[in-house]
Amino acid sequence: MIKAIVFDLDNTLVDFMKMKRRSIEEAIPAMIDAGLKITHEEANRIIDEIYKEQGIEYQKVFDVLLQRVLNEVDYKILSAGIVAYRRAREAALIPYPHVYSTLNQLLKLGIKMGILSDAPAKEAWLRLAFLNFHHIFDAVVTFEDTKERKPSPAPFIKMLDKLKIKPEEGLMVGDWAERDIEGAKKIGMKTAFARYGDTFDTKYHYADYELSDISELIDIVTKENKL
Repeated sequence: MIKAIVFDLDNTLVDFMKMKRRSIEEAIPAMIDAGLKITHEEANRIIDEIYKEQGIEYQKVFDVLLQRVLNEVDYKILSAGIVAYRRAREAALIPYPHVYSTLNQLLKLGIKMGILSDAPAKEAWLRLAFLNFHHIFDAVVTFEDTKERKPSPAPFIKMLDKLKIKPEEGLMVGDWAERDIEGAKKIGMKTAFARYGDTFDTKYHYADYELSDISELIDIVTKENKL
């Protein structure tokens, strides 16, 4: 029986990579207009390098960009980039189709719900609050809670403890097979691969279920719980 569903956040509930791309595409011309002497292509290349070095959640990417190009942080240029980035991010940060309706149906079915994310706590909560998701979930576990990233068992165990369920009573939903699915299976949770959010062209995910749309979770819960 499924008593709780645990969701990854980025590329499972929201299209994080689309949001990131749009935000960067708006920030670069804003910094160029503010005086940064660089081509759009070169700025994109450097930013990609920084994210590869520091991780996609790195919060000082524009500072490092300016250090590499100007050997200093010009706050006029930095501020222009940050403002443009934030405006674009808010416009692009929208949930996948049927997310709101599916979450509401799960609430009506009495299913507990959690968010398990490798994102920094502040960033994860900002996204949840902006989407008005912060009241929906019973538990949120981020990197700060265990200092370990998926597929380590630690964050999954922390989530089960917060939800007060056994592993076999939980269903993990995620887009990253090597982290979300593998980590959940290690501790005995059921798993569902969010194919609709897959950015890796994953061939084999070994999850119990595959979702082409998040709304398919309702049929899975109905089947598992014999409703």
